[in-house]
Amino acid sequence: MNGGTAHLMTTLVMAVVAAMGYPSRRSATDLDATPRTTVTFDELLGVRRFNAHTLNYSTLLLEDDRGILYVGARGAIFALNSSDVADGSHRTIHWEASPEKQTDCQQKGKNNKTECFNHVRFLQRLNSTHLYACGTYAFHPLCAAIDANRFILPSHFEEGKEKCPYDPARGYTGLIVDGGLYTATRYEFRSLPDIRRNLHQRPLKTEESPLHWLNDAEFVASVLVRESRDSPVGDDDKIYYFFTERAGEETTSFFDKSHVARVARVARVCKSDVGGKKILQRKWTSFMKARLVCYIPYYEVLRSVCSLDGGGWASTVFYAAFTLSAQWRTMEASAVCRYSISAVQRAFEGPYMEYQDSARKWARYDGAVPEPRPGSCITDHSRRKGYNSSQDLPNSVLDFVKLHPLMFEEVKPAGGEPLLVKKSVAYSRLAVDRVQALDGHSYDVLFMGTGDGWIHKAVVVGSGIHIVEEVQVFRDLQPVESLVISHAQRSLYVGAASGIVQVPLATCARYTSCYDCILARDPYCAWDGRACCATDTTDSTGLVQDIQSGNKGCRSISGRGSLPWKNRTVLQGDDVLLPCDQRSNLARAVWLLNGSEVLGMGQDRLRVGVDGLLVTDTLPQHTGEYRCYGEERGLQTLLAAYSLTVLPELPRSSTAAAPPHAASQAANDMKVAYISAIVTLVVLCAVLSTVLLYMSCLEKRKGKYVLGEPRPSSVELQTVSANCLRKGHREEEEELTYPDGCLRIIPGEAPTAATSPVKELPVASPPLPPPLPAELTNGMGALPNVLRKMNGNSYMLLQQQEEPLVSPLYSASFTEELSKILEKRKHTQLVEKLDESSV
Repeated sequence: MNGGTAHLMTTLVMAVVAAMGYPSRRSATDLDATPRTTVTFDELLGVRRFNAHTLNYSTLLLEDDRGILYVGARGAIFALNSSDVADGSHRTIHWEASPEKQTDCQQKGKNNKTECFNHVRFLQRLNSTHLYACGTYAFHPLCAAIDANRFILPSHFEEGKEKCPYDPARGYTGLIVDGGLYTATRYEFRSLPDIRRNLHQRPLKTEESPLHWLNDAEFVASVLVRESRDSPVGDDDKIYYFFTERAGEETTSFFDKSHVARVARVARVCKSDVGGKKILQRKWTSFMKARLVCYIPYYEVLRSVCSLDGGGWASTVFYAAFTLSAQWRTMEASAVCRYSISAVQRAFEGPYMEYQDSARKWARYDGAVPEPRPGSCITDHSRRKGYNSSQDLPNSVLDFVKLHPLMFEEVKPAGGEPLLVKKSVAYSRLAVDRVQALDGHSYDVLFMGTGDGWIHKAVVVGSGIHIVEEVQVFRDLQPVESLVISHAQRSLYVGAASGIVQVPLATCARYTSCYDCILARDPYCAWDGRACCATDTTDSTGLVQDIQSGNKGCRSISGRGSLPWKNRTVLQGDDVLLPCDQRSNLARAVWLLNGSEVLGMGQDRLRVGVDGLLVTDTLPQHTGEYRCYGEERGLQTLLAAYSLTVLPELPRSSTAAAPPHAASQAANDMKVAYISAIVTLVVLCAVLSTVLLYMSCLEKRKGKYVLGEPRPSSVELQTVSANCLRKGHREEEEELTYPDGCLRIIPGEAPTAATSPVKELPVASPPLPPPLPAELTNGMGALPNVLRKMNGNSYMLLQQQEEPLVSPLYSASFTEELSKILEKRKHTQLVEKLDESSV
């Protein structure tokens, strides 16, 4: 997309936002951020990789205290050493789908190269001794409790259709909370999406009539919030689900009136919910959902959600990544928003929406609300009124819950606007860490995986984001599918289709100066006076760091004051390029000549570009000392220093130049030499051609074969018959026979099914030997040598002579027998193995 189109689309986005009532204080350009540095695949440091003979390493479970990273892949589960995933000490469980299930999967019309496998979609700790894993198992989901110490599959598997999706590409999320399995997906082959609880004495799921609580939902994430801890009202723990679904309250799209818009949602259920007694039996009584808005309402597709509690549930924040829906088509962009738990609670405590049959639309409900409040968890207030569990709730509350699952208030991002709107990027996964900086503040560091295999590392500063770096972790383009942070190993684990990558949370050694370290604004790094080092491995005394502004702490306003000078010498009128490599994408190049003159874009014969300074058609006044500085956030860092010398044009020497008539004479002499050489070569070629032609004629006259009329190069092998003893040939055939024999062999090539190498014919044939003895192993008289040399490709036509034969070998019985043998070989050896046949 060119700059004009991008600007037009950005303007359109802002117009839509303003028209729909969600204006932002900052434009899309202000919300965008450029990564300060770019680290390509070949520049990676301290990266470790793991992959085996499988694909889709997308399900990760990190147990930092045990030092194990569990990985669920296609047909396998791995236990890796979290300190070094590439050390080769991993353990493996092979869990392939059976051939019968794979065949059944193919018969259902599924892809036998991608879908008809066992994709491990769920892998979590069940208890102190076992893990719990579920896989699609070629569209026949299975689950298993795995002994973590022995790390082998059990002999008994559990049915997984209530716990795991059939389709490996279907959106899915799951948690094990206090022994209960909470999952959300589209479970059965053609079922509706659902939120369910299993491995519990009270299995539950969502309601489907008279209203579907979920409308073609695609689940993204689920988060447990321990709201019962230190709760002043005795509240219950809650599980929050994040997903995208069709918007029932908005029946048409802004762009396409026939298209139903898809919106982002957040829903919640209470952990202690046990369903209703008569109404909503085995159904959630605490299910509620609300719209999650970020930047462009109704046109956001939720991609990933991560959470951070900061030590207490009341400080929980959610980070969510969105991409534009298909209506935008030509524009690719991502938005990142932050939500507080208090904003989510306010939406669920606000007014409800109700579906109006007469108008066939959703509208705000302003009627009476029964007590206790529908959708809320059992609290101390409810218990004082005698409602100790959800089965004690009155029917009026349960009926209200069935018909009012949607809340009227929307969950808006913190500050009312996104933290980041990034053009030309599709974020696929998020992970967040909280770091204590030297200034005493805590900063959230986001790791954002893209759809083409890059990681954007960013720090949240106030209401915006500073992208520290972008790192290419995969050489081949592939989406990042999983991100997990290890504080113990100071590593980020990245899961994708091709394998697992362990990346350091920070590579402080990459910053080679004070200004590089300070301007990076990396909370993991600080300057100690000599080098940029990690903050958690060094005493904080004497360390320098500036996350807020990124320009304070170094002793002077100019860094790298002692770079070596590079000399450049050119002739007057030549062009010269003075390179200046800037590591930072945010820096601006500033050139100084002789320490005072500032060189800009508009000066004559001077061009400042991304590669350096280009001086065209140099003059003596361009001689001097050139310095290139990278200017960023008010600081200048010396990047290159040159001493340029422009020499005047060399004087023309009268003795060195040849006279015009001498130069002309030399040119004529060269032409004569060239013509003579060409004539000599032509004469030599003519002589050689004549000699070769004469020699060829001599060789042909010495040959044994008689030159006759032209014959086709491909003839048929004819069977010898008893006609050799009779007369009946025409006279023209007599010219083509040997004077001393009955059979004549003509070189040629027969049509064959497969071309065989052509055997080289002998130049001269020796005289025919006398007949051989008749006693052979097959009881048949021997054939002349000329026939024994016959090959299925080399000699094709056997012609017979009219003269009577004097040898007793050529009797009638012999010719009949020979006819039968050759007829038999014609249909066997000469057809199937032409090169091996002989007579």
